[in-house]
Amino acid sequence: MTGHLPAWLPTANRVVRGLARLGVPLGTVHVLTVPGRRTGEPRPTPVSPLTVDGRRYVVAALPHADWARNARAAGHGSITARRTTTPVRITEVDDPELKRSVLRAFPTEVPHGVAFFQRLGLVERADPGQFAAIADQVAVFELSTR
Repeated sequence: MTGHLPAWLPTANRVVRGLARLGVPLGTVHVLTVPGRRTGEPRPTPVSPLTVDGRRYVVAALPHADWARNARAAGHGSITARRTTTPVRITEVDDPELKRSVLRAFPTEVPHGVAFFQRLGLVERADPGQFAAIADQVAVFELSTR
């Protein structure tokens, strides 16, 4: 990866979490809260779930980001949108073809998220084929109701 995370991202994430708590509609952005892998304390992070074949997923462009590591370790959490919180089971997708399918849908389902992947140097544009090609570089998690 040649890109890097913008310095303003932590501040933007705090603002998004605050707006979500107030029930402000944020498009596709939801807040995923999972227990910290060391402390067990709730750790909220903005995510943009997408639906493929009736199942919901979130993509971690940085598979070793804290939120992804916490999700992997906990296997459960909650997803909040517009003041509605739903408990979810979180399962990492290992099937390469399913990961490619989810990523192929990403630029259409979450168009505002494309710039993040571009900034990280993972894709050049909102091309489903480019997203499918990075399936082995990112983490995909299925969210299901418990």
